[in-house]
Amino acid sequence: MQFQLSGQQIEVTPALRAHVESRLDRLHRLDDKLISLAVVLSVDKLQHRAEATLGVTGATLHAEAAEADMYASIDMLFDKLVNQLRRHREKIADKHQRAVREERQYG
Repeated sequence: MQFQLSGQQIEVTPALRAHVESRLDRLHRLDDKLISLAVVLSVDKLQHRAEATLGVTGATLHAEAAEADMYASIDMLFDKLVNQLRRHREKIADKHQRAVREERQYG
């Protein structure tokens, strides 16, 4: 998987990079066929914002989170991505199961 971490108006410290990389395991446990992940960290006055675009097979998922603490916003961001990835996988599984069921019924 391609992984890109960048910062707008903020320097990405090794601690921030390590925190984001430690959260990648949650995504890999759900789907090991992830294509790419681009995370952008930014600071707007008192808001620490984290945005991510996750490329998976058949879709592109996007999530944003803004908190008073950068680590909290990263955690919230990955929570949102995990929920989106779960829903995406369930939708694919439902379509596949429906196709198999129809094929058995009409085949």
